[in-house]
Amino acid sequence: MSTEKQFKMVAKTIFGFEELAMQELKELGAANIEKGLRAVTFEGDMGFMYKANLSCRTVIKILKPILEFSAFTEKSLYDGIRKIEWDTIFNLNQTFAIDATVHSEYFTHSLFASQKMKDAIVDQFRDKYNERPSVNVKNPDIQLNIHIKEHLVTVSLDSSGESLNKRGYRMETNVAPINEVLAAGLVILSQWDTHVPLLDPMCGSGTILIEAAMIANNIPPSINRSFFNFMNWNDFDKPLFEKIKDNLAQKIKHNPVKIMGYDKDQSVLEKAEATIQKAGLSKYIELKQMNFFQSNKTVEGPLFMIFNPPYNERIDIETETFYKSIGDTFKKNYPGTTAWFVTANLEGLKHIGLKASRRIVVANGQLEGRFAKYEIYEGTKKFVRTEE
Repeated sequence: MSTEKQFKMVAKTIFGFEELAMQELKELGAANIEKGLRAVTFEGDMGFMYKANLSCRTVIKILKPILEFSAFTEKSLYDGIRKIEWDTIFNLNQTFAIDATVHSEYFTHSLFASQKMKDAIVDQFRDKYNERPSVNVKNPDIQLNIHIKEHLVTVSLDSSGESLNKRGYRMETNVAPINEVLAAGLVILSQWDTHVPLLDPMCGSGTILIEAAMIANNIPPSINRSFFNFMNWNDFDKPLFEKIKDNLAQKIKHNPVKIMGYDKDQSVLEKAEATIQKAGLSKYIELKQMNFFQSNKTVEGPLFMIFNPPYNERIDIETETFYKSIGDTFKKNYPGTTAWFVTANLEGLKHIGLKASRRIVVANGQLEGRFAKYEIYEGTKKFVRTEE
């Protein structure tokens, strides 16, 4: 495997978060950053690759391309992949798996592409050694990626392995917890001033609270994660990785800002508390059993609110009543508050009874959602009447 000083990498992200990922990579020190669709390309060295995996909040995976070529036929695809000297990347005793993404009129199925890549790899090993490495889809030693856009084929090593939203703190989850990358991105998109108290009034698993606490204290999101796939590469530099991890740990701050979470279900809060404790953030986050619709603002001065209202899986909601209650609670009980929430229930937004000062399109799972901002003022001016 090549150990060149600087090399190209691809950071995969979710739709709408490309700019956030670019900004993160820029702040970390990446070179030649370019925006793509659900992806950002950049350059850095091996140490930067380790740092990016540990530090990026809005990135799902970091890929290291090893070959790009054109292919119009099954044979040219197979031959191109066989040009790679696979035994310099992994050995017969290591297992591998392949992720495939295909947008092409020449190759119409991702499963076909991954199968053809597998054939090229195992045939090369068999010709050289009379043996072949095994595929392990669930827990491979080496994770590979093939991306085909029309005739352009990119073969990459997946440095992350398991998606980077798997931070290492998740324990027993409640139904449909918000994705960690989405939660972190929403906190960043909201432009929360990390000196202003933050409340998630429907906190569920506590993911927004955890991601917010890590942002406020400059805690790398994957500092608790025990494994990245690059640790199985034959050029993995463990001392360099540990040095980078230690340097990042030394930059952690201790921000006394108040971060609070409410949920009306005590069993849900107990699971959230266990997760927060595993993340090492109990001293930063307060949880309270509380129905938001019966709650009042408890802090002096400004308050910031970010939340993900529950869907019908966990609480059987009547859309109009539920969303009207959110708006009524804002108006009556939360003066001096900036409130953001994300929802894929676009019908529900019509019943808030307040005009959003911003609405940002986000991908909430497989659904197109909105991240909406409401500004509730002290006194008679209850909300902003303009919409961006």
